[in-house]
Amino acid sequence: MSDNRQEKLRFGTVGSPQTTPRSGTQNAIPHMVDLGLQHLEIAWTRSVRVKDETCAEIQALSQEHGISFSVHAPYFINLNSQTSEKMAASDERLLTAARKGYAAGARDIVFHPGSYHKQPPEQVYERVKEKLLELTGILREEGTTVILRPETMGKSANFGNLAEIVELSAEVDGVLPCIDWAHCHARRGDGSFNSYQEFADALSLMHEKLGDDILQNEMHFHMSGIAYTEKGEKEHLPLNEADLDYRALLQALVDFEVGGTVGVEAPHPFHTADALLLQATYRRLLEQS
Repeated sequence: MSDNRQEKLRFGTVGSPQTTPRSGTQNAIPHMVDLGLQHLEIAWTRSVRVKDETCAEIQALSQEHGISFSVHAPYFINLNSQTSEKMAASDERLLTAARKGYAAGARDIVFHPGSYHKQPPEQVYERVKEKLLELTGILREEGTTVILRPETMGKSANFGNLAEIVELSAEVDGVLPCIDWAHCHARRGDGSFNSYQEFADALSLMHEKLGDDILQNEMHFHMSGIAYTEKGEKEHLPLNEADLDYRALLQALVDFEVGGTVGVEAPHPFHTADALLLQATYRRLLEQS
């Protein structure tokens, strides 16, 4: 590898690698080391039911093995919930994921921001922004120093296109993006957002709105293959069954000297293999740069 191009991206899986010998995050962390991967996103996507003692064990193991990690909060979060009861439950899910994640040593809390519910996007944006200001304020006041990361969503009915997520990150302290590149590709439903220039334009937007330091040190991405219809995301696919031009995407990340973490989502049994493939391709492109 050339002396002037160091690895700035850490690769891993969303959820424990499917090759982990036994279930549980405590077993996944040393297995990541065996695989040569560097990051684990804990998938608390159904609920957050973890004891403080377990969080302490996870934090100690991650520090011992040098594995960074993030948390994916439950799917049932909607910052545009239509009743006060649903909104309160949604708030509690995100706050609980943030608190438990912080106790386990995670800094980044990924979540799906919500639905438009057939409302004007501008109106939904303002509501989501107001809710994030409230929630980040609560966490900051209690000393839970995490970054909330709304994820770009793959269906046009869901709040969270690239521009919305980046703008929220620019306007709300304590919020940064989780850019799911496959979702960005699938959301349009027409096969676009799949070229080097489109990836470069997205990175330029983030550079303009968020600054050079964040782009080069604090980005968080999801990568995978994906199937889609004209309405957007259908399901995740292995890279070798999908049309995502991941090599062009990785080339753009190399050229922009992007730094941060990459969590890979793929169906069984390609989870670990796709993470290793993306990491190896990234390293190869670095060597050639």
